[in-house]
Amino acid sequence: MNELDLHRWVAWAVIGCGVASFLLLQFISAPYGRHERSGWGPTLPSRVAWLLMEAPAVLLWLAVYASGDHALEAAPLALLGLWQLHYVNRTFIYPFRTRGKERPMPLLVALLAFVFQVANAWLNARQVSHLGSYGAAWLSDPRFLIGVGVFALGFGINQWADAVLRALRKPGDTGYSIPRGGLYEYVSAPNYLGEILEWVGWAIATWSLAGLSFAIFTFTNLAPRAATNHRWYQETFADYPKERRRLIPFLW
Repeated sequence: MNELDLHRWVAWAVIGCGVASFLLLQFISAPYGRHERSGWGPTLPSRVAWLLMEAPAVLLWLAVYASGDHALEAAPLALLGLWQLHYVNRTFIYPFRTRGKERPMPLLVALLAFVFQVANAWLNARQVSHLGSYGAAWLSDPRFLIGVGVFALGFGINQWADAVLRALRKPGDTGYSIPRGGLYEYVSAPNYLGEILEWVGWAIATWSLAGLSFAIFTFTNLAPRAATNHRWYQETFADYPKERRRLIPFLW
């Protein structure tokens, strides 16, 4: 099997895992954060677990990218910038800005996420810097421009939504409150909506099976999580706004 065939098979495997995860998460909730519970084996401090499972998306991605024949070309470098904009923040900044009690995360969850990120980093870095075709003209291609616009919109929503959640807690607070304002008046999880939009934008900007596989995997994991959080809010707060949807304004 040549590398191109392997690359294609790994992308389809990621899509398959995403569909399986979506089905599984209809019956169980991922046991971390506010849904943390015992019975899932050894645990790690959440910040340690987060660094472990997200690090490949930064470090391995850069190593794989650097080995590609097109690593120094303009369009691949622009795509590198988009990817690292999200993942440097998500890996090395986000976990240290969260407030409240540091909850344990099952080692199993962190290891599964680590394995996914290894595959995902290789898939997308190899696509961008070696297997894909992104000449200088790609920077003005409508697919690239639309994709970057969707990515930027999603990144902005994600950052804003996380900031709203952080502001709900003063230093030392460990409880939960109802987030309000902006998109939080329409959906319970605008942070997840923003992240899904980011990777839909990435799939458009790279116009690749690798990018599509990541967008699908992101949706199949975050949509059930959004539904679980929405249900938790409704069960926890008697005055939770009834008009709010789970993830998509006015629809779901």
